[in-house]
Amino acid sequence: MKHLRPRQTRFANLTLIASLNLAKESDAIRLIEAIGEDDDLGYPSAATTEQADQSWTVDVYFEDAPDEVALARVVADALGPDAGAFTVAELPDEDWVAKSLEGLKPVRAGRFLVHGSHDRDKIQPGDIAIEIEAGEAFGTGHHGTTAGCLEEIDRLGKIHDYKSILDLGTGTGVLAIAIAKAWEKPVLATDIDPIATRVTAENAALNGVGDKIEAATAEGFGNPVMAASAPFDLVVANILAGPLIALAPEIVQHLAPQATVVLSGLLVAQGPGVTAAYEAEGMKLVRQGEQEGWLTLTLER
Repeated sequence: MKHLRPRQTRFANLTLIASLNLAKESDAIRLIEAIGEDDDLGYPSAATTEQADQSWTVDVYFEDAPDEVALARVVADALGPDAGAFTVAELPDEDWVAKSLEGLKPVRAGRFLVHGSHDRDKIQPGDIAIEIEAGEAFGTGHHGTTAGCLEEIDRLGKIHDYKSILDLGTGTGVLAIAIAKAWEKPVLATDIDPIATRVTAENAALNGVGDKIEAATAEGFGNPVMAASAPFDLVVANILAGPLIALAPEIVQHLAPQATVVLSGLLVAQGPGVTAAYEAEGMKLVRQGEQEGWLTLTLER
């Protein structure tokens, strides 16, 4: 399975799956991105799987019955009217949390090792281990966006000493936990989803950094918790290209005079658009990296 869309995934509540076969990987990725940007679908989780005949299957997982008209519209808008249609079926009654762990292996990114409890024996001397279980919120560290951010966090920690740090769109708190463990610094971790912030707080405690991470549900920078911690000299935002562009003015407005922004959750083709949005606010692109077709951008003020 590849290209899991960077949104929260409440594995325990999944009931339906919509599937569509496509000939090209690029079409599968384009469709997943279109699904991720369409509010009418209720923010499902989607992934692509390569088949033995080198075709690609797009699977979209839902908690409730999807709007099939909206689903068909997204396919037509992204790929044209002849792309085909999703078929929707009920998922079998399974323990999806346990099932999701079957294919999850420990992930190394810089000095970090992201693992589940079933792989604690894989921790080696010198590892900064982060234990995350697949569960109610997105972010096990196995997606290219998260791994790319972890590698950049490891690099930045060797050359900067940040004081006020924001993990925007924290998911399960992987990035906030990495920063707190590696740098022993406090981190504000926010998300629009209260389940994500609850899970982040639980994971922070599990990893021994509960006292360093403030997990808060915040719709945007108007929340008082943001004002209490700003200005930030580091913002890490692993979300989607559209929101990253829309948030550019607010993010930059809440930065310290010398600050770093790490952005991910965007496809390689979306890099120029996201970069332009931040350069228009006075930021400068200093580094970019690619993981599994996803891009991580580092900009400085």
